[in-house]
Amino acid sequence: MRVVVIGAGIGGLTAALRLAHAGLDVTVLERAAHPGGKMRSVPVEGRAVEAGPTVFTMRWVLDEIFSECGASLDDRVVLNPAAILARHAWGPDGHLDLFADPRASRDAIGAFAGPREAEGYDRFRARAAAVYRTLEGPFIRGQRPSPFALTRRAGLSGLGDLWRIQPFTTLWSALGDDFADPRLRQLFARYSTYCGASPFRAPATLMLVAHVESQGVWHVAGGLSALARAVADLAAERGAHLRYGAHVARIVTDRAGVTGVDLDTGERLPAEAVICNADAAALADGLLGAEAARGAEPVAPGDRSLSAVTLCMNARAEGFPLLRHTVFFSGDYAAEFDGIARGRLPADPTVYVCAQDRGDVAPGESGAERLLCLVNAPAGGTFTPPEIATCTSALHRRLGACGLRLTDTPATVTTQPAEFGALFPGTGGALYGRASHGWMASFRRPGARTAVPGLYLAGGSVHPGPGVPMAAQSGRLAADRLLADRATARASTRRSAGAATSGGMSTP
Repeated sequence: MRVVVIGAGIGGLTAALRLAHAGLDVTVLERAAHPGGKMRSVPVEGRAVEAGPTVFTMRWVLDEIFSECGASLDDRVVLNPAAILARHAWGPDGHLDLFADPRASRDAIGAFAGPREAEGYDRFRARAAAVYRTLEGPFIRGQRPSPFALTRRAGLSGLGDLWRIQPFTTLWSALGDDFADPRLRQLFARYSTYCGASPFRAPATLMLVAHVESQGVWHVAGGLSALARAVADLAAERGAHLRYGAHVARIVTDRAGVTGVDLDTGERLPAEAVICNADAAALADGLLGAEAARGAEPVAPGDRSLSAVTLCMNARAEGFPLLRHTVFFSGDYAAEFDGIARGRLPADPTVYVCAQDRGDVAPGESGAERLLCLVNAPAGGTFTPPEIATCTSALHRRLGACGLRLTDTPATVTTQPAEFGALFPGTGGALYGRASHGWMASFRRPGARTAVPGLYLAGGSVHPGPGVPMAAQSGRLAADRLLADRATARASTRRSAGAATSGGMSTP
């Protein structure tokens, strides 16, 4: 069976790996010059700076995928567990670290905000763990369920668990049950942005991200782009053909379903199945041909997830003890997300800084280091150079308010929403597909199988959601669905073969 995978993001790579390992003829077509999709790096003064995802969690997903294909993740990439998950700052008066050891986090919260907040942290941890336990099996590991199917699978004994995860309550509101200190509410509300959502509109179920991080964060040697290369290399070893600089013009279909893909060069690649690792919105908007557009539903501009403004640089960091992951919170979280909802860049942004040459211990102030600075931004807009300059100044003001100065930055690579939209067509710059706003949002993401026979979906814009491990899981689910459908079709053919008709012809 010939399969074409469109896009070498982690979802497409995972699907290609599993299908090639199963013995199928797999070709991966990637328009960029390298694998990874959003797991990318950019050169800054001759040094590669990670410009996409920087936090690696849920390593069990990749461990299982590699094991199922006869390999070991640890043999392919160097992973070091983080003792400190992240450092958080609001101003010049100290900072708060969250640790891999929850007891250390509890002690740190107690010292930072008092014993009642430490007790609130215990309650929050228990709630986040309960949400994760409720959803891991039926939702994260399973093919896309409907709300009815999820409820039916839970059964009468599980209905209480589904109710307790508070799907109809916003994350911001739910956090008020555990934390009185607005800084802690802000800290744990930030996990909604991992899915590109506002904490004031995202469901409380996203507190599961806190539990995921508490189960381990790993530093990947060479960054997450190195992880993408490792998956691509293993897929190639298992027989997949990876073609870079290959721009797919359209998915070709007939009345029976998928028949292949056309490249912009005019070349046609026949295929019995296609896994599309492009954003589902690109498919729905007809960017891969009108015939395949019915494979996904359009995403209205108002339903798009967050975008970002990112600055990749080599800079000297002074005045604040950066760790690998540091978050500098805005003075007014509600105003920040209200402005974004209105299509504006935040005047006082929350700033995430990934210091890629650091680990759990902040070294003494030294020379220039590789930094990724990110602020949340609305998707769908094109901002003028003066607007980006104003945003950059606001970023530096927020860092400066916490004591951090970035100097010696002769070269900076800045990427704004419109440029993300060009990198990832059909998204309008949204980095996480459909925003996780409201309890139904997660169920509106498409599943692996589409209405077009032979066309399957993978990636962060489809079930089970965005983020490196979830996108990898989507590729796993797409491959599993394709293999199951193939087995069903072959079994059906065997059962009906050889039936004779009175006219002397055999009918399948």
